[in-house]
Amino acid sequence: MANPLEQFQIKTIVPIPIGEIDASFTNASAFMLVAVAAATLFLTLSMRGRSTIPNRWQSMAELAYEFIGAMVRDNVGPEGRRYFPFIFSLFMFILFANLIGLIPYSFTVTSHIVVTFAMAITVFLGVTLVGIIRHGFRFFTFFLPTGVPMIMAPLLVPIEVLSYLSRPVSLSIRLFANMMAGHTMLKVFAGFVVPLGLLGGWAPLSVDVALTAFEFLVAFLQAYVFTILTCLYLNDAIHLH
Repeated sequence: MANPLEQFQIKTIVPIPIGEIDASFTNASAFMLVAVAAATLFLTLSMRGRSTIPNRWQSMAELAYEFIGAMVRDNVGPEGRRYFPFIFSLFMFILFANLIGLIPYSFTVTSHIVVTFAMAITVFLGVTLVGIIRHGFRFFTFFLPTGVPMIMAPLLVPIEVLSYLSRPVSLSIRLFANMMAGHTMLKVFAGFVVPLGLLGGWAPLSVDVALTAFEFLVAFLQAYVFTILTCLYLNDAIHLH
């Protein structure tokens, strides 16, 4: 039986050594570009006609736009409009990366924590800068909520700081763990289909079909969770509560 973790192996396509740094173009790099290209192509072609009565593709593009727009409005407020392009791009990239990873013999870039952590730390640093730029030193009152007795400050402030610093870790691990676990399960059950033959192979095959349908749902849900948490963090930075 093939190793179910082999699908996550990084393979060099174009070696690019820069001193002691390995900046090679890998299969992960290639599929990140594929995800960006697929999302761009989908949105460009869907909206090219701009019909008054939208076709199916235009309807899906408009639905995605309105879905993220409503998410930003509900969770950040009017101040979040300027950050909509970033949040929408983040959602579309994660969604397409997740969906492309479900294609046989493709590569799931969001199953690598280095990718998810890079996105999470970008969100974390960006949100923190937004808070500091908008509020200056008053931003640090976020770690001591209004109305809390000062006697509680030595205990509460370290807890709040630790909770805040753990955001990129939890954000990245949630996406990485879900995608890696799902794809591993698919590979494990697929590995039993051929060895069990015609009589017993239908059982793991049926499970694999059900898991594939479930993974499509997970692909969307994980993109949604990552994006809505970004909105909530942004709301905290803007409104300090």
